[in-house]
Amino acid sequence: MVSAYPASLIRAGIPAILVLLLGGCGTTIDEAVVTPGALTERPATIRNEQLIGKWGVASYREEKDRKRVEAQARAQCRLPYIIAKGPSDGVMMHLADDAKLYELRIKGGSDGKTYLGPEAPPGEWQDREIISISEKEMIMRFVDPEVHGRYGTFIYVRCPG
Repeated sequence: MVSAYPASLIRAGIPAILVLLLGGCGTTIDEAVVTPGALTERPATIRNEQLIGKWGVASYREEKDRKRVEAQARAQCRLPYIIAKGPSDGVMMHLADDAKLYELRIKGGSDGKTYLGPEAPPGEWQDREIISISEKEMIMRFVDPEVHGRYGTFIYVRCPG
């Protein structure tokens, strides 16, 4: 079969097309990483004081495991995770995969959810979603799907004393 296009034109055009296609992919990925969350902030219904204290912590992946993991969290009160008041009225906690303490703040999102994370719009990838909180227990999960997949859903049980 004889092509209507000269071979040199085809050879020159294929790399140009690939560059354009790959360039478009790169832009989409970069924009997804850099673009801030689409949520706007609203007043949070949870106060910092509700988080401050000593907690036993464990995590689960499936709801059926929650009660068993809750008992494991309670047992962790031997070496509790301490959430302290931060210097700028936030709370001191760790971010995923980081041994350093950071001051995090509670953020209400326009989606009706409550988030805990660094200074950024609500629902930012480093945030945790506070699923529920009571005087004795709170449940949180990381917003980032990859981080949530590694760590699961956290259950915090308030330690006595």
